[in-house]
Amino acid sequence: PETNYTHTSSGEVTTFTFTDYEVKVMLDRSVYLVDLVGEAQGRILKLDSIQGGKRWLGIDTLVFNTWHWWNRRGASQPWDFIELGGQLYKDMDRVLAFEKALHTWAGWVDDNVDPTTSKVFFQGISPSHYNGTEWNEPSAKSCIGQKEPVAGPTYPVGLPPALGVLKKVLGAMRKPVTLLDVTGLSLMRKDGHPSIYGLPSMDCSHWCLPGVPDTWNQILYNLIV
Repeated sequence: PETNYTHTSSGEVTTFTFTDYEVKVMLDRSVYLVDLVGEAQGRILKLDSIQGGKRWLGIDTLVFNTWHWWNRRGASQPWDFIELGGQLYKDMDRVLAFEKALHTWAGWVDDNVDPTTSKVFFQGISPSHYNGTEWNEPSAKSCIGQKEPVAGPTYPVGLPPALGVLKKVLGAMRKPVTLLDVTGLSLMRKDGHPSIYGLPSMDCSHWCLPGVPDTWNQILYNLIV
């Protein structure tokens, strides 16, 4: 708690420097990994462009994460058009768009990361709990009031399609990337989301702190050391 640190922010990047340990931790809030740019037509999500990757060059340990934002719609959607192969689209299947972006990201890693000096991790798909039928409780319209994890060894409706897409892309890469496969264990924790006691309404896609993300951090810590 008494560790000395400095804190700087520039655009999407926030950096904490722990001076006592000569360690820097950088958060790049590039939520889609691929480029999101403002142009005359509006805000464009470019599935086959990753110029933002310049910020990741030379980093010792890279931890990537992106799925959480791909299903955003309405006011919380930060883009107006999707661009792929020079063509603009008003929208497309979000899992397909996610896969296209992952291939672009995978190409960047294969072309730019030296595995002898950099470790690469991908934090797996973080699930949500908005539909009680998924855990055999049809009367539950969200995770509100849930006080126990899902019983049983596996989640009743199985794993989300996005996880299969992620594993397929990672499996085809030339450079090693370690998957932090947190999806299954997080699916079981329908009781682990922020509640109405801290927010105006139920939040079934983020996680309470402390809670589920502590487990993710323990997994990452053990893989690193």
